Amino acid sequence: MDFLLLVIGLLLLAGLSFIIYKMNNTPSESAPEDKNEELDRMKEILGLEFKNLANEIFDEKTKKISELNKENLSGILNPLRDNIERFERKVEISNKDALEFNAILKSEINHLKGETLKMRDDANNLANALRGESKTQGNWGEQQMETILNAAGLEKNIHYEKEKNIKTEDLDNQRLDYVVKLPGDKCIVIDSKVSLVAYVNYYNSEDDEEKKVYLKEHLKSINNHITTLSNKNYQDLDINQPDYVLMFMANEPAFKLAVLEDVSIYNKAIDKNIVMVTNSTLFATLKTVAYMWKQDKANKNAIEIARQAGSLYDKFQSFSEDLIKVGNNLNTTKNTYEDAMKKLTDGKDNLVRKTERLRELGAKTSKKINPKLVDRSK
Repeated sequence: MDFLLLVIGLLLLAGLSFIIYKMNNTPSESAPEDKNEELDRMKEILGLEFKNLANEIFDEKTKKISELNKENLSGILNPLRDNIERFERKVEISNKDALEFNAILKSEINHLKGETLKMRDDANNLANALRGESKTQGNWGEQQMETILNAAGLEKNIHYEKEKNIKTEDLDNQRLDYVVKLPGDKCIVIDSKVSLVAYVNYYNSEDDEEKKVYLKEHLKSINNHITTLSNKNYQDLDINQPDYVLMFMANEPAFKLAVLEDVSIYNKAIDKNIVMVTNSTLFATLKTVAYMWKQDKANKNAIEIARQAGSLYDKFQSFSEDLIKVGNNLNTTKNTYEDAMKKLTDGKDNLVRKTERLRELGAKTSKKINPKLVDRSK
């Protein structure tokens, strides 16, 4: 299209040039002024035509350039717009995920804060208990015992008893810290009142000489408790128990320190029928006890199932015998019925025929014998 317009423009210019040439070289009778006016008029007309043609070419070019620019801009801007939209979606998703993550993180931080405060309180309670008197430490040891017993799956007053009073042969009262029951009416006695005051002093002291003194006091405290516990002779009580008593130390580092300093202290306790246990070893022992109870329950259930199965079998046997008797009675009844029917209908002189003959002879009756019986008797 552009090329065609350009050709037309060139033709117009060529025509204009030819006309001007002819007018200048063609003799004419007209006055020179008339020729000039006509020439000016021709120039003006051709100028306007050329101007219009140039405007058309310019407009066409402008239109094509605009369309081309629009296509080029669309080719550039459309991918950019798509990228921006994808980026906006990713930002929205990221913000949503960030909000959810922040909410979860806030919840976890609050939970961690609560657990930290709880641990701090527990640590403070532990420190206060260990720094306190022997009774305070004993109470803390009992709390530890309760936690381990429950964690092992044992229930109070079912699988174990706390502070149970038992009379000795001399009628003296013995209060046992814990009595853990075993299947078969057996039990284990556990003591939970080992003093750890000396160990706390040893742990808090920064002076080496003081540490030595407190360490000796710690060992002395444990040995004294072993002796005291042994002298109580729990083994002589009228309960079905092993020959040993478990002595629970609620702080494992205190136990390890004592064993490292005096390797024979554990064997000394064993010689006096005392077994020293800590949180981990006591938990393993009580977990074994819980397993024994589980097995005992399974065995009792198996015995009960066998007993009920035997009872069910016996009842089924009796029921089957009764059914056989019912069947026999039904057969006897059937035979009796058949014999009675034979007497009624069989033979020349059967009861139905005799009775019917009475009616035929003129006996007054208000009812008739069933026709089926009459037909059968003939």
